Amino acid sequence: MVDEGILREVYRVLEDRRDRPIDSYTSRLMRDDDKMAEDKILEKIGEEAAEVIIASKNDENLVEEAADLIFHTLLLLVYKGVPLDSLLEEFAARRK
Repeated sequence: MVDEGILREVYRVLEDRRDRPIDSYTSRLMRDDDKMAEDKILEKIGEEAAEVIIASKNDENLVEEAADLIFHTLLLLVYKGVPLDSLLEEFAARRK
């Protein structure tokens, strides 16, 4: 079983790609070009959400597609400067 700390690790990598861009998918997605970076990220979230729906209906690749959706959602939070702890605190508040 994988430790929950993997989310923090992924988040740190995304923050690093934002702060010190390299030639990577995530760095490119967070940079502006013809389309605004936020629009590109939101478009990816929409695509991934649709893929989760299709995967669920077809009973295949649901975990992989859900991981893609969560990844791109985390990417948006990093891009917008939202600390991971804010997300975790929101989850904790809803647990009541």
